[in-house]
Amino acid sequence: MHHIQSIIFSIFLSHLFLYSKAQESAVNGWIMLVNTVKTNTAFTAYFDGQFRSSDHLKHIQTIILRPGLNYNIRRNIIATVGYAFVESRRTVDGIIGHAPEHRIWEQMQVMHPLAFTTINHRLRLEQRFISKSSVVNNSLHNEGNNYANRIRYFFRDIIPFNRQSKFIKGAFAALQNEIFINIGDKSSVNGKLFDQNRAYAALGYRFGTKMDLEAGYLNQYISGRSKAFTNNHNIQIAYYIRL
Repeated sequence: MHHIQSIIFSIFLSHLFLYSKAQESAVNGWIMLVNTVKTNTAFTAYFDGQFRSSDHLKHIQTIILRPGLNYNIRRNIIATVGYAFVESRRTVDGIIGHAPEHRIWEQMQVMHPLAFTTINHRLRLEQRFISKSSVVNNSLHNEGNNYANRIRYFFRDIIPFNRQSKFIKGAFAALQNEIFINIGDKSSVNGKLFDQNRAYAALGYRFGTKMDLEAGYLNQYISGRSKAFTNNHNIQIAYYIRL
């Protein structure tokens, strides 16, 4: 168990070292709400909402609203289909405006205990409809969409400080990493297989079976076109609600 946690922590540190020399960097704030609602069947409703700031918290850069429907194959295996609405602040030829992106997504989650920790693996496939933006009459105009596909692999380890194998309440640490890979036609994104990586470490508190609250640091490395890349330093606050 300690060996696996050491691997996760080493991956996190390696990303911080490799991405610290990015051409551009920014300091952002992210707020995330993740909500699941049980029913009397094998299905549960899912929703996550995110608000992301621009550099140094000057304004809201991105809003994400992502509902979905979970099917609980087993207690620790969940399949999900959903839709995401993403609105981002965009600059074209010096003109600033907002552009929407629509996504259809499917994912599979597998969770398993490991001593007193819980490991979560998630594989997500996204079909992205990205707005085509241009400047018309000195303002940003969106018409039509570019289509792109992306695969995301995510793993997360929750480490309770009380070392209980069945973690119900108390303080914890969280380590996670997510890699984004473009597939199919990449001309409408960065033209590359690799899109971005997010490494995250946080401290949190579980108030019971229904709520977690955590805060931490997320390093986001984004690969742009040609040799361009960006390294974002994000402070993230996350609420997890299970009803």
